[in-house]
Order: sequence, then structure tokens, then C-alpha cells
Amino acid sequence: MSKVTASGKTVEEAVKKGLSQLGVSQDRVTVNILCQPSKGFLGLIGVKEAKVELSLLPEETPVPVAETVNSLPQDIVSIQEDEDPYRAAVNFILDVGKSMGLQVKVDVLHSKDATTLHIYGPDLGLIIGRRGQTLDALQYLTNIVANKASSNYVRIILDAENFRERRRKTLEELADRLALRVIRSHKEVVLEPMSSQERKVIHAKLQDHRQVKTYSKGDEPNRRVVISLK
Repeated sequence: MSKVTASGKTVEEAVKKGLSQLGVSQDRVTVNILCQPSKGFLGLIGVKEAKVELSLLPEETPVPVAETVNSLPQDIVSIQEDEDPYRAAVNFILDVGKSMGLQVKVDVLHSKDATTLHIYGPDLGLIIGRRGQTLDALQYLTNIVANKASSNYVRIILDAENFRERRRKTLEELADRLALRVIRSHKEVVLEPMSSQERKVIHAKLQDHRQVKTYSKGDEPNRRVVISLK
């Protein structure tokens, strides 16, 4: 089912009903308002409900990592044996950006658990991709490049335009909304497939919730978070 029509006293209520039927969040659909609500004569006669049509957005097929590596110029992934892993990572990102026609800058921020490389420049939507899919793939490749240049394991996180923090807040807000839906409807909610990093955000946000619990099901890359009553 890729398209549904739903009605409600308000447009918002109609949209919520449609999302419930499709089992997705609002960022996965386009909404077409077919009819605005009307109270009718004296608020009693000829009352019309809002009517909307929801259409699922097509899923983007993630580019396989091996395909991404093979599509890059070979000199991009070549590494000197004694090269500093973070310098190798930065050079790799700069070269990938150049191959995409982007002029980017990279700042390195070290912390106890990981090193974050902050990418700056125009048109970074190309590097971020839909819901960060391209950024995640680039992060994976960057870690491979860095660890080939290091005798000790290094962990690198990529960020661009503060996407990680903005995405975390979006996911936490989504977790709160869906938890409330589960409490009200007494029905579990299954989220769309997410990366392990994004699933951790949902789990962490609701781990101390009094009324709901979370768990994951399915296999990668289609593993999903489920929110249900305790």
C-alpha cells in the first residue's frame, strides 16, 4: 500500500489517521489536502470533515560500500604506511569532496571515545544525503582509510553542518511522539529501518520511560526499532 485517503475533524487528525494506516512517520510521505474541514450552517448542518491523500515517498536504495569504493579514483584510497591516520582521513574526505565537485574544509576534534571530523563548505547536502545515508557511508570508508594507516584502532565520526546533533534531536522528538501514541492506542509501533547509530538514539531516549519499552527486530540493513507497552 503506497497511497491512502483519510478523513478527520481537522487536517492534522486526518494526516495522523493516514500515517497510522501506512505505519510510517510524516517525513516518509507527501500530503495532498483534498478537502478542508467545514463547520457548516450554524455549526450543525452540512459539516464536512477534512480529507487528505498520503503518498509514500520512494525509498532510496543505499549504494553498496564496495561499489562506492570502486567508483572512487584509485589514488584517493592509496595510503602511505607511516601516514598519520587522521591526516589520511582528512585527505580522503578532501579528495572525495573534490571528486564530487565540492570545495570542503575539515576540522579535527579529538575526544576520549572518538575523533570527530567536522566538514564545512557549500552544498553539503550532497555529502549528507537523505537522512545522512551518504554521510554514514563516507564515515564507514573514512574509518577504513584511517585504520589502514594506523597500527592502533581509531574511531572516527563524520559530521557536516551539525547534522548529527540535529538528527539526534529529531529522533528524540520522534521517540517521544511515538511513545505517546503507543500509550494512547495500546498498540506497538514499528519504526522504519534505521542504522545502528540511530536506533541507539531511540533506545537511549526511552530506556527509562515508565510505560513503554523498545527493542530491535529484523536483519541489517532492514533492522527496525519497536516501541511497545511495558
